[in-house]
Amino acid sequence: QVQLVESGGGLVQAGASLRLSCAASGRTFSMNVMGWFRQAPGKEREFVTAITGSGTTTYYADSVKGRFTISRDNAKNTVYLQMNSLKAEDTAVYYCAARTQPVWSTRPSRYDYWGQGTHVTVSS
Repeated sequence: QVQLVESGGGLVQAGASLRLSCAASGRTFSMNVMGWFRQAPGKEREFVTAITGSGTTTYYADSVKGRFTISRDNAKNTVYLQMNSLKAEDTAVYYCAARTQPVWSTRPSRYDYWGQGTHVTVSS
């Protein structure tokens, strides 16, 4: 099993930045692709970004491209999400997810492990 714990959420004004962290523990050697998803009230969980196991390739939803950056430190078993130029529509619960397969996906059902989520609220 892999345990994922997100941190770094909070309440910020539009235009501000936040950095989320996702610390992994347990059978971390089984983790491969890591992703961030978000879920706004009344909406389905949506893909935000993903990063391959080596950290060399990243993928972004169009809505966050150019504003968000995903990175990982495998020595620390931690994945980060740097969020800049935040907008009110970025308000959501942000979830970290891990996939054991080396193929990235935008589908939540493809991910094997999930964190409990961290709240991000952007006020306009």
